Amino acid sequence: MSKELVFGHKNPDTDAISCAIEYAYLANKLGDEVEAVALGETNNETNFVLNHFNVKAPRVITKAKPEVDSVVLVDHNEAIQSVSDLADVTVTSVIDHHKIDFTSAQPLFYRAEPIGCCSTIIYKMYLENDVEIPSNIAGLMLSSIISDTLLLKSPTTTDDERNAVPALAKIAGVADYEAYGIEMLKAGSDVNSRSAEDILEGDAKSFDMGGKTVRIGQVNTVDLNDVFKRQDELEDTMKSLITNNSYDLFLLLATNVLTSDSELLVLGEGTEAVETAFNHKLSNNRMNLPGVVSRKKQVVPPLTKVLK
Repeated sequence: MSKELVFGHKNPDTDAISCAIEYAYLANKLGDEVEAVALGETNNETNFVLNHFNVKAPRVITKAKPEVDSVVLVDHNEAIQSVSDLADVTVTSVIDHHKIDFTSAQPLFYRAEPIGCCSTIIYKMYLENDVEIPSNIAGLMLSSIISDTLLLKSPTTTDDERNAVPALAKIAGVADYEAYGIEMLKAGSDVNSRSAEDILEGDAKSFDMGGKTVRIGQVNTVDLNDVFKRQDELEDTMKSLITNNSYDLFLLLATNVLTSDSELLVLGEGTEAVETAFNHKLSNNRMNLPGVVSRKKQVVPPLTKVLK
């Protein structure tokens, strides 16, 4: 079998990077030749995790075809979120926890579960294949779950995550996963040193909703004022991104990781659809969303329903 590349989505978060590393290790242990790569540079939170567990960041690619004929997708399945030449290679496997918008001309291995974190699925795959989890890999899995579920507080959290976290913490040598998790989340929430474009695009995904391209970014912070004191700058950058990338609608979900509340900043065409989706009015292009922390479960579904 020829070499394959495995990667998560563009603008990778901790789970996207970790899943690629986790899957590559597992696949190689099972006899395949797989290399973990990334579709973008690692963010502050992920850098904290990689440094903490002494793991090297995967190299970044912009195309797959020059190197390989087949790839594995983790933590995503939609072409709009994937490598630019996805249509030129064969996808042999998908491991994901998001809604499915994927077609294939031939059979493949596809594993999707409605759970809080893609790394949780890969953790289960290690157990199912009786492959020992190294401490640094366990650390990546633990960190991914903490990141994706905001320390098990997100509504996406399942019993699979609740059971996995203490088990992985033990393997990784993390005595207090809550203390570690808060430190990790804070490492990724410093927005003062980031550019407006990085705040908007650092964890952003595009979605096709009823023929409209909707861009949804999310930024974590410990103080929402740190984000919105730069609202004018953020709006100017959003307008440029909308024009340059032909987005119809751009949403930034700013989430307070300590209180599990969010506030939206919205620009573009059809902002009334956002008001309908969340049953709130925008004021100064903003909307307060108490208790909303999950783009996947609490933002995308109501918007999709309105923009169908």
